[in-house]
Amino acid sequence: MFAEIQGNLQVTFAAVGAAIGVGLIGAKAAEAVGRNPGAATPVLVQSIIAMALAEGVLFITIFLGK
Repeated sequence: MFAEIQGNLQVTFAAVGAAIGVGLIGAKAAEAVGRNPGAATPVLVQSIIAMALAEGVLFITIFLGK
């Protein structure tokens, strides 16, 4: 029973961390495009890759935590 609770807590913390990470990445990307609109495409590409990596941590935790 303790292992099940621990796994659920791990997934919860990973989900919260991924949400915070994606939010920060999006905010900084919007800030960067606001400062330099000409660099919108490279910033978009890099932010999408970074968001995917942040979400990947959550998926790994879901598979290993349960």
